Amino acid sequence: MNRLKFQRQPLAACLACFFWVLAFDTMPGARIAFAEESGTVRELRFEPVDGQRSRTVPVKVYLNEGRVPQPVILFSHGLGGSRENNAYLGTHWAAAGYVAVFMQHPGSDNEVWKSAKRGQRFEALKSAAGAATLRDRLADVPFVIDRLAAWNQQESHPLHERMNLDRIGMSGHSYGAVTTLGVAGRKYPLNRSFPEKRIDAFLAMSPQPGKGLDPRRAFGHLTQPILCMTGTKDGSPIDPTMKPATRREVFAALPAGNKYQLVLEDAQHFAFGDSRGLRTRGRNPAHHPAIQSISLHFWDAYLKNRAESKAWLQSKKPLTATGLSENRDVWEWK
Repeated sequence: MNRLKFQRQPLAACLACFFWVLAFDTMPGARIAFAEESGTVRELRFEPVDGQRSRTVPVKVYLNEGRVPQPVILFSHGLGGSRENNAYLGTHWAAAGYVAVFMQHPGSDNEVWKSAKRGQRFEALKSAAGAATLRDRLADVPFVIDRLAAWNQQESHPLHERMNLDRIGMSGHSYGAVTTLGVAGRKYPLNRSFPEKRIDAFLAMSPQPGKGLDPRRAFGHLTQPILCMTGTKDGSPIDPTMKPATRREVFAALPAGNKYQLVLEDAQHFAFGDSRGLRTRGRNPAHHPAIQSISLHFWDAYLKNRAESKAWLQSKKPLTATGLSENRDVWEWK
């Protein structure tokens, strides 16, 4: 295993920023709220309905103006979040030649705290992080892939022939990282697992090993490319027993071969989000560009088969080319 250290970069914790948009019907089982452009990147919102589960799974899609089918990156938000989170990643990935699909998971999204009384919001979030919501999330991922496949073939759909669904990446933050590693095929007690075989590479931000199973048993069999990102102050907003060092047990348990980890010194749990306002004071301006650059090279290496990006990942470049400096932050691979 190789390890590099980076300069200490203080980063204040921030809360997720959520907003809603009005939607209008466009086709059975899906709605598009609006399309807007930011440079060369468009944003589309759909609300596909899983009839078998009577469940709507809203998605926000970032895509550029290229007409050649492009690899797809899925993103799963954290507890209490929405498809609007982490737009800085969706825009960056789409501008670089990907179709980025950000999912929203009912039952563990922002409606959990919005619908609760002010003094009960914390407890509402804690109760939403249970086995039932995780099962729903794990089922949302294959459902969304199925819908993307259908839209890709539907001539009247805005995503018609825009996606290369032979190359799919999965990513997420916090509870979204739990979802990501779940569809990667991590093992749960009683030897249960829920792998989604159509996904080729996985990015887990603020991963956690879970309880009830040794991390080596849970993750030691995963041979797919996996990138973990965390921080030295990356605790849990709802679980005080979750220590920052515990999150690094996931990478330690993974087998060697196309595995990577970034540990940002002083980065707290919400370092990977993009909320605005007072809670963002002290945010290290080098962190988000570094996260964007490193994640993009990871996707390029394993979704576009670019040897130069894989070589970049297995070098000092994540240090020298992203504004991070050697000292106390960690970049490692095995």
